[in-house]
Parts: sequence; structure tokens; C-alpha cells
Amino acid sequence: MSDSPIAATPYEVLGVNPGASEDELRRAYRRMLRDAHPDTGGSETRFHAVQLAWERVGTPERRAAYDRGRPTSNGSNDPGASWVTQPTRKQRDSRPLARSYGHPGGWNRERYLTRVREWAGRGTTIADPYDPALVRSAPRDIRHLLADALAEEATARQLTELGIAYTIWHDLETDVAEPGSAHKLDHIVLGPSGLFAVQSEDWGGPVRVRKGELIGDTLGASERPMHALSLRARFIARAARVRFTALVIIVPDNASDDSLIPIGRMRGVPTVLVQHSRLPDLLRSGLAGTPAIGGNELFDVRTRLQAAARFA
Repeated sequence: MSDSPIAATPYEVLGVNPGASEDELRRAYRRMLRDAHPDTGGSETRFHAVQLAWERVGTPERRAAYDRGRPTSNGSNDPGASWVTQPTRKQRDSRPLARSYGHPGGWNRERYLTRVREWAGRGTTIADPYDPALVRSAPRDIRHLLADALAEEATARQLTELGIAYTIWHDLETDVAEPGSAHKLDHIVLGPSGLFAVQSEDWGGPVRVRKGELIGDTLGASERPMHALSLRARFIARAARVRFTALVIIVPDNASDDSLIPIGRMRGVPTVLVQHSRLPDLLRSGLAGTPAIGGNELFDVRTRLQAAARFA
């Protein structure tokens, strides 16, 4: 269980209604702890999630603090504090940052704000659309918009620090939309290591690879994330007359077993699943077996993309 807006709440992990009594909550915790224990057929991941859920709502004080979205008495910070704006990391030295265009996370932020107000109801005043209690009570599809916006913003901060040799475009419009996806490509990264189509995702749970695609309990039955990314990248590639080095989907570090998982190829382009913390290393060193880009070719690709870019 993570602090993502789309992650399961402690009540969902324990299988109770948020309005459950203290006695119901305690009995649910004991039952779930027994069922989740690895010695009784459960898993370490599930067992840990049950324990963390209890730490957050197991006492009246912590439960009240969690419901209000405020820091608890054990010193843990409210995850909702980062849902409003993401802090900008201070530049540690004078090295130039990467060239960057577009507004990362803006498309999903805008739609989250529209949808959450529609869900709350006409005439309802929302003092803070990022209030943790409000976010947690919203339908999953609305929370997913905010989760993806946060993921895109986190990726953008990493990409900016790659340095001046790299150029990044964010939120590029395409004409492709698959179930569970939008008409846009989250990021394009161009540098000496190649040209990458990058999608930042957060489904609030672990994902794995099967038959060249991503699957997981928190993905919709009709979702095909890698296929959708391939279609969006192909649209951009045709418009700009370029060829991508690789297609990359980024997930939180706790959402996959390995930091980098090769998935296969789609239309001849390598596809990979990457944990958030591994992304800078991949983009600096490149993908094994793929050619680097340099000199006039790098300049030509950048010019073509700059001319073809349309932002969502």
C-alpha cells in the first residue's frame, strides 16, 4: 500500500467500510492478518500491507488524523501534502538543465479538477480539491487522473536533470486513445543514447509482464498499456518522420519486481518496463543493443520533432 492517490486505503486493505466501528476494525485486522500471513497461504506483500493499514488507522487518534488527512502522532506525514504542487529540487551545481517543452501532468491535472467537481455535484463548494479526505473518497477513475499527473510530474523532474545534451517534450497530442488511456504521449526524450517514447503510469498496485503486455489486478480488463503506447508513438513518429529507439513505461518502484524488465518488441521497436528510480540510468546509458544518436542526426531529429510537436 503506497501513498498514491489511487492506492488502496487502509479501510480497503482491511475490507471494512470507512464508517466501521472500532471493534469491527479490530476484528477485520485480526482476520486479514491471519489470512495474509505467508504461513497460511498469504504473501509477504499482502501481510505488510495489512500491518501498514493498521498502523494508520488502528487507534482512534491515528484513525481520526488519517481521516482528516493530517500528520499522525507517530510522526508520519500526510501524503496529501504533495498532491497540490510538487516541490522543485534545488540545482546542486551550475550545470545547465535539459531543454524542456510542454506542461507535464497538466492534462491530467485539468481533467482531475473538472471531474472531481462534477462528482461532488453542481452547487457544491470545494474548498480544496486536493484535500486528502476528498481524494480518498472519490471514485477510482478520478483518483487515477491525479495519480498519473503526479507520476508525470515526478518523471519530468528526473528528465530535467539529465543535462543540456537532452531535449524533452511533455504531453504531446496524438489521435490515438485505447481503453484506459488518453489522446496523448506523456514524454519524448531525445539525447545521445537515443529517442525514447515514455509513459508515466501509476495503477496503485503491482504489474507484471505477460505475452508482451502489462497485466495486474489494478488494470482494467481491456487495458493494453504497451499497445496503446506503441500506437501513440507511431503517430508521433509518422508526423515527425523519426524512429524511436525504445518505448518505455515507468511505474513506481514498488510496482514491479525488477528495476528494468525487457518486454519485447512492437513493430520492431524494443519495449521496456522501468522503475521510477532506474529511469535516469536507462536514458543516460541507453538500451543494450540499440544505436546511439549524435552529430547531425541528433540535430535533425530535434528539428523534426520541434516542428511536428502539438501539445495536449
